Amino acid sequence: MLEYFKTILSKVSFSKYLFEKELRKAIKVLVKEELKELQSWCYRKFGHIYQSIINKCFGSAGILPA
Repeated sequence: MLEYFKTILSKVSFSKYLFEKELRKAIKVLVKEELKELQSWCYRKFGHIYQSIINKCFGSAGILPA
C-alpha cells in the first residue's frame, strides 16, 4: 500500500487540495512503520512545496516531524 500511495501522491502533486486529500487517506490506512517512511519520503520529495500541508496532516495524526 505504501508504494500505491507514493504513486498517487506523485500524480496529484500538481494540486494542493488533492495532495492533502490523498495524504490524509494514506495516513488513515497505513501502519505506523509505513507512516514514518511515507513522512520521510513526503518531506524529501515535496517538502519544498507542501511542507505546511505535510506538517499539518502528520501532526493531526500524532506523528512528529522527521
